Amino acid sequence: MSDDFEAQKTRAAAWFRDLRDQIVTAFEELEENHDTGPMRDAPAGRFEVTQTTRNSEDGSDAGGGLMSVLRGGRVFEKVGVNISTVYGTLGARAQAAMAARKGIPGMADDPRFWASGISLVAHMQNPHAPAVHMNTRMFWTPHAWWFGGGSDLNPCIEYAEDTAHFHAQQQAHLDPHGSDLYPRLKAWADEYFYIPHRNRARGVGGIFMDDHCTGDWEADFALTQDIGRAFLPAYLPLVEKRRVQAWSDADKDAQLVHRGLYAEYNLVYDRGTKFGLETGHDANAVLMSLPPLAKWV
Repeated sequence: MSDDFEAQKTRAAAWFRDLRDQIVTAFEELEENHDTGPMRDAPAGRFEVTQTTRNSEDGSDAGGGLMSVLRGGRVFEKVGVNISTVYGTLGARAQAAMAARKGIPGMADDPRFWASGISLVAHMQNPHAPAVHMNTRMFWTPHAWWFGGGSDLNPCIEYAEDTAHFHAQQQAHLDPHGSDLYPRLKAWADEYFYIPHRNRARGVGGIFMDDHCTGDWEADFALTQDIGRAFLPAYLPLVEKRRVQAWSDADKDAQLVHRGLYAEYNLVYDRGTKFGLETGHDANAVLMSLPPLAKWV
């Protein structure tokens, strides 16, 4: 294994940790500063941080991460910001899925892997404030490496200006890497975050990429970083604007129904959920994306 790859892995994992720290700080500041509108008298939420581990089949060290979850705050009903760095060998099911999806030769002969990333899902107290998902990651095997990730907005009550702002920030951060990237990653998100059994998208879209490897690690890592950097300027202004709005029982009901849609997608279709469970990562961390309350009609 080359020293270059070891240095690259270290840099990627450190970046995901730094992005996690920035987001946790920004979200706790939102909680502290929420002194107007609904929930203003509730205690400000704080993140609870738990170490997570990956269970390898032979009991050897297989990595882990940090699960940071804020529950029952003034602004956030539940938000998780997880990071992990896991490694070892892929089991037979994960090997088959990886080989089929990515066409990687040699996995059966040498199934070693390394993966690091950040994953975030926020479910809001105020139905007018949109839920959101974001993740970025790096994956390595002896046969290939690639990056993936993106973010998408999931409002239960849609505001066209919020959707426009979210997408504009994504485009502004992607355009320096090529004018073709934003339209391509937006279309990819529209396809990926679609729920076939409901014949609809789970939200108003965003950007998404997977299996991204141009052969230029530095360029691909820079793109992945900018996907992460786009998140706070795309999302925080929307929360700032909507967190003070009054809501009705009907608004809250709409939120719970939409959360049911979100849960269906994550349990049935999401690749990250399937990969995390199949590779033995902490189930609570993998299922952190699920809302605290949901409703089906």
